[in-house]
Amino acid sequence: MTLERARERLLDLQDDAGWWKGELQTNVTMDAEDMFLREFLGIRDQRQTDRSAAWIRSQQRDDGTWANFYGGPGDLSTTIEAYWALRLAGDESQAPHMLAAARFIADNGGIESARVFTHVWLALFGLWPWEQVPALPPELILLPSWVPLNVYDFACWARQTIVALSVVMAHRPVHSLPFDLNELSGARPWSPAVPASRRGRLLARLDRALRAYERRPIAPLRRFALGRAERWIVHRQEADGSWGGIQPPWVYSLMALSLRGYGLDHPVMRRGIEGIDSFMVEDRDDALGVGAPAGESRRLEACQSPVWDTALAIVALSDAGLPPDDPALRSAAEWLLGEEVRVRGDWAVGRPALEPGGWAFEFANDNYPDVDDTAEVVLALRRVELERSERVEQAIDRALSWVLGMQSKGGGWGAFDAENTRTLVRELPFLDFGEVVDEPSADVTAHTIEMLAALGLEQRKPCARAVEWLIASQEPEGSWFGRWGVNHVYGTGAAVPALLAAGIPASDPSIRRALAWLAAHQNEDGGWGEDPRSYDEASWMGRGPSTASQTAWALLALHAAGERTAAMSRGVRWLVATQREDGSWDEPQYTGTGFPSDYYINYHLYRLTFPIMALGRCLRDGLV
Repeated sequence: MTLERARERLLDLQDDAGWWKGELQTNVTMDAEDMFLREFLGIRDQRQTDRSAAWIRSQQRDDGTWANFYGGPGDLSTTIEAYWALRLAGDESQAPHMLAAARFIADNGGIESARVFTHVWLALFGLWPWEQVPALPPELILLPSWVPLNVYDFACWARQTIVALSVVMAHRPVHSLPFDLNELSGARPWSPAVPASRRGRLLARLDRALRAYERRPIAPLRRFALGRAERWIVHRQEADGSWGGIQPPWVYSLMALSLRGYGLDHPVMRRGIEGIDSFMVEDRDDALGVGAPAGESRRLEACQSPVWDTALAIVALSDAGLPPDDPALRSAAEWLLGEEVRVRGDWAVGRPALEPGGWAFEFANDNYPDVDDTAEVVLALRRVELERSERVEQAIDRALSWVLGMQSKGGGWGAFDAENTRTLVRELPFLDFGEVVDEPSADVTAHTIEMLAALGLEQRKPCARAVEWLIASQEPEGSWFGRWGVNHVYGTGAAVPALLAAGIPASDPSIRRALAWLAAHQNEDGGWGEDPRSYDEASWMGRGPSTASQTAWALLALHAAGERTAAMSRGVRWLVATQREDGSWDEPQYTGTGFPSDYYINYHLYRLTFPIMALGRCLRDGLV
């Protein structure tokens, strides 16, 4: 009954076009920065502002702060941006909720201690001096790909952001506001961070030199760099108006092009603004149960995940017993085939001879397909019977060739690029927030191994190298680090099924250590959970309130190993006991990861697709 209800709930959420898409809920900096962008461009509408402000207020906690994830600690920069957005919306600084936020900010160092990206936003409106922002000259765009610190040393999400930001910072615009934020000042004056490493200290000296250059740049070189950066940005706009399908490069690209003279009626700008509007979730009386306030509110999705969600939904429904020719699966597979990426993107800089193939995360993100989505889509397509099946085989063949070509020399896979491992960029003074390289990760590599095994390639050299890499990356305690999901429960839930699919026996020491780790971290209620603080504090590894998605990840690992243990039975019972009447599960916790330590995501379909997979497999094989 539990599985049937969940399956029917998931089927009800399928779009008529064949896809699934759950909301991607993040933190309120998305909504605050949307207000700032609209103010900068001169298009801020008070009615829209009121709805965004209602959402931001609803997410403030009793201590006056805003956090980066559900149940997390108050975050200084997030609280500053939320406070400032509410001032922009008209909230008085003396209102009780504003005073509580201001106290937290001042007590934690004030705006002087905010992250660099918050300082950039403040500088755009004259609330922070540009001279106290680290350098990011647009001349970076001119460096060839073999020179350290060129734009292709950065992960694709960071690359798009810094190119656009370098244009904005070259202009150093200041849009005045009718208020200041003096009430948010800390007790100590600002001073630049002191790097801990020798490389960091060298880059700090480089930053001082570049800031001196910024005061008097070489005019012809600056004009040439700005022109190159402008063309680079325009060329990478996606069909939906976005840049990379994600918020940070999107907003900075619009500002950069505005400063380069693009009017609001220019097609690039118009598509960009309309695209952002399409990422808005309009709510009334918390219709979706996310903690929104009574009345009207709205919130911005930082990105959207239809390809990923659709692939996971196909696998889940197949696990739940839907036959391969079921109309729901067929329509989903047809839609996925239409989303195949057949053009070259930035990945081709590192792999110029490689033919395109594969899938991206979003509706329109042809410039940045990724290995993780591609592996999951291949696994999904193999679950479905379609007419003219040669179309599927041809798409899978192209995807396989592309994925194999993206394997890093060590044997693992990153998400978007191959060999994106020059970690020097992490130590630039400008980059104090978020991961900025795309190194191979255990979860992406595991999903790829699982794909190769499903294609009967587990004995081939690429898979053997990947297995060796994955086993070597296991943590001493037995778990695996989760780059794109929280955290060791996610990494372990991906790695164990992959290794077993590739032929590693369940008796292998690496598998036994992983299963022992899962058993040791099961909660008393029978579920599994892990708080995002585990990225920063070892004491949080595998520890947190039980969630449906994380419990399912653990069960998928136990199932793959053929376990018939009390741990598995208790995990299944927890899912059965906590299911809602509508067939889904409550999961306010953020179990997806954007940037470890900094940025987390609540994928609203994770609470449904992964439990369906786990319950379907366990019941099918009689393991409970």
